[in-house]
Amino acid sequence: MREQPSNATIGTVMPRGMTSQLLDSDASETMEWLESLDAVIDHAGRTRAHYLMLRMLNRAREQQVGVPGVGTTDYINTIPPDSEPPFPGDEDLERRIRAYIRWNAAIMVHRAQRPGVEVGGHISTYASAAALYEVGFNHFFRGRDHPGGGDQVYFQGHASPGIYARAFLEGRLGESQLDRFRQEVSQHGAGAGLPSYPHPRRMPDFWEFPTVSMGLTPLNAIYQARFNRYLLNRGIKDTSQQRVWAFLGDGEMDEPESLGAIGVAARDGLDNLTFVVNCNLQRLDGPVRGNGKVIQELEAFFGGAGWNVIKVVWGREWDPLLANDHEGALIDLMNTTPDGDFQTFKAESGAFVRDHFFGRDPRTEAMVQDLTDEQIRGLKRGGHDYRKLYAAYRSATEHRGQPTVILAKTVKGWTLGSHFEGRNSTHQMKKLTLDDLKEFRDRLHLDIPDSRLDATLPPYYRPADGSPEKDYLRDRRLALGGYLPARRVESPRLNLPDDTAYAVSRRGTGKQKVATTMAFVRLLKELMNDRAMGHRFVPIIPDEARTFGLDSLFPSKKIYSPLGQTYLSVDRDLLLSYQEDIKGVLLHEGITEAGSAASWAAAGTSYATHGEPMIPLYIFYSMFGFQRTGDEFWAAADQMTRGFLLGATAGRTTLNGEGLQHQDGHSLLLALTNPACLSYDAAYAFELGHIVAEALRRMYGEPRAGEDPNVFYYLTLYNEPIVQPAQPADVDIEGILAGMHRYSPAQAGDGPNAQILASGIAVPWALEAQERLLREWSVNADVWSVTSWTQLRRDALAADEWNRLHPDRPPKDAYVTSRLRNAPGPVVAVSDWMRAVPDQIAPFVPGTWSSLGTDGFGLSDTRGALRQHFGVDASAIVLRVLEQLVTGDALDGSALSQAQRTYRPTHTPEASIDHEASP
Repeated sequence: MREQPSNATIGTVMPRGMTSQLLDSDASETMEWLESLDAVIDHAGRTRAHYLMLRMLNRAREQQVGVPGVGTTDYINTIPPDSEPPFPGDEDLERRIRAYIRWNAAIMVHRAQRPGVEVGGHISTYASAAALYEVGFNHFFRGRDHPGGGDQVYFQGHASPGIYARAFLEGRLGESQLDRFRQEVSQHGAGAGLPSYPHPRRMPDFWEFPTVSMGLTPLNAIYQARFNRYLLNRGIKDTSQQRVWAFLGDGEMDEPESLGAIGVAARDGLDNLTFVVNCNLQRLDGPVRGNGKVIQELEAFFGGAGWNVIKVVWGREWDPLLANDHEGALIDLMNTTPDGDFQTFKAESGAFVRDHFFGRDPRTEAMVQDLTDEQIRGLKRGGHDYRKLYAAYRSATEHRGQPTVILAKTVKGWTLGSHFEGRNSTHQMKKLTLDDLKEFRDRLHLDIPDSRLDATLPPYYRPADGSPEKDYLRDRRLALGGYLPARRVESPRLNLPDDTAYAVSRRGTGKQKVATTMAFVRLLKELMNDRAMGHRFVPIIPDEARTFGLDSLFPSKKIYSPLGQTYLSVDRDLLLSYQEDIKGVLLHEGITEAGSAASWAAAGTSYATHGEPMIPLYIFYSMFGFQRTGDEFWAAADQMTRGFLLGATAGRTTLNGEGLQHQDGHSLLLALTNPACLSYDAAYAFELGHIVAEALRRMYGEPRAGEDPNVFYYLTLYNEPIVQPAQPADVDIEGILAGMHRYSPAQAGDGPNAQILASGIAVPWALEAQERLLREWSVNADVWSVTSWTQLRRDALAADEWNRLHPDRPPKDAYVTSRLRNAPGPVVAVSDWMRAVPDQIAPFVPGTWSSLGTDGFGLSDTRGALRQHFGVDASAIVLRVLEQLVTGDALDGSALSQAQRTYRPTHTPEASIDHEASP
């Protein structure tokens, strides 16, 4: 008997650094357990002991005993053969269907390389993943007509040829469409071809989710599954039977976004979520982990985060070998062989594998002595075995309390031939030689004669209507609720709030100073209290709700948590205490702009994915919006997300104390690049009210003829309190929405004239400059509030394009041109943004143009000091107007010299301190 510690209380450091300080309440029983383990080791060996310990740990986790999990398990299938359920389908028919799809996917890409086209494409990713998808299509993926609702399936972007090929087999796509793969404009006009990857905006009745920006799919899938639970827990829709599937690549998991949110899925217990990671061991250029084992690495990551991990490493041909591995020699070989070797083995012969894999240990060499080289070559990987995959998928769908990740080992380029399988260059290979085509056809057992195998345009293959394959394909999808992918918009138009909801924005604040951020929050509270649609607003906050004034919603709307609130809140006695609730409305995401943007996209596409129009409002530091998560906003535009982005603390000088990393002077430029984004830089609450009302009408009410409702609005909000004026009696609503309105006309007078265009927080500076120009220089200036530089530019570009296409018709005027054509004097534009923001409309402004802005990095100081530094304050505006008037001979040059002496600052008085006077 081995020596045992004598103390009853044992402190041990457990795996992953977990320390356990437990009292041994029955030392004799403990000794019996330890002696039993010793006996197993002595009489059955360490391999048997290893197996038993793993089984005990798994059972402990099943019984929810608080023990640490195992970081990694052996490099074998998680589900043993004797636990696999019977396969319910016709495996032979499904193999033939899979062969047809494989062929058509490859041939579509091959034909797209014909002379004069040559548009690229990828065939090896789907070749490795075909079985992963087909098990799902035939047995698991629920369509929209399923009684419990449809699943949301994120198809791997590079596998799109296979999804098109299946739709062709189903009769949903025709041969002519396949021949227009990656040719969306050149043949038969826009919309006639097939996009390269899943793009809902390009195929709005087919694709649901854009997935080719690698790393975003896992992130978006997690927050989609979470939003499904949010809808369920709030009682808006029963999503209890709907599942989210995300098909990913092992190389894609290197992206920070891929693994960054897996803890969210585990904490929320999202057992409605399944990741399927296609572990073909290859990136675009070479091995994912040539010197390591990516499946083991991912198992540790996901298992450590709290996921249910299912490994599908080996096909059924390995089962007899593993069953006879009594000494664990084969498993040890599998555990220690790096991925780079496994990739090489699939690119070599069976004899090579015999020598270089099995031959590493005499015991494993003896295990395959009766196998031919061809049989060794035919030892499949688990990701190509229907039965193994079915067992994994079924286990995932039946598992409760955790999300599941399936790690399926495959071969990139599988079945495409020796020139493709496992080769480092296979991702870039798009054409098959005639010999490749023949080998591919023969391997798939397709009835295509050599005479039809044209090297440039080999034929597609589709079984006849009424064939067993065609009937089986249709029947399986009908049983599961319809074809996928499919995007259907069956969303009701909302009854919008009447004008009373916007009264809070229009009446002004009297003498009280209120920032536009707080003005927006006041409007939001009114809208959320609307009886008809108030429950559809979904505020999303990465953190700092208190900074934005949204803590006022904590008591009434509460913060969503699937656990409710199980603790005693430290601020429970405060009026604005932090309150979590399973039916909470606010999505308080923590410090994650990426996660918040993913939640926003899930909520903003609910009108399509669930037929439930929700109105997400994601508020954030404007510097950390488009600059940090612009790729997500681009994908959201592709997915046709509707909703609001709120860039709070906007402006280079308005968030004055935070400095270079926080001060935003360019997010409006970044927003300009997104065609689906309508950005506004409002100065006052009444402008915000009209913009919000118009946005709700367009996105959720009745869009006008030719108007696209699939847009989102970016509203910049400021944190500087100012007096919010009441809405003018003659308010120009059309101008506010179009992008500019004359807020303060010049007084009639005999002096020279000027036009000052200002946006956002710069409008008060412009008004001060207007007053000084009149009082000190007898200059009559109009002040225009520019609510959207971007909308003015887009309108101007649209007019320019119409004029180009209709040279024989009277030209159209841009809105900004028509408003300023008869406005006298030079035009000076100013904002708290880079000069490039207002300069985007310069080509369309009649007369003399000049701009002021906050170019360069931000700085920490007072607002006054920063505005003087960047040259955008009232004095700078006055000086620039005078400069333009002198240049245009509307004012004598001596006035400019005097103004420069008056307005050129040397320091900022309010920021200085007399240190010599200090004690």
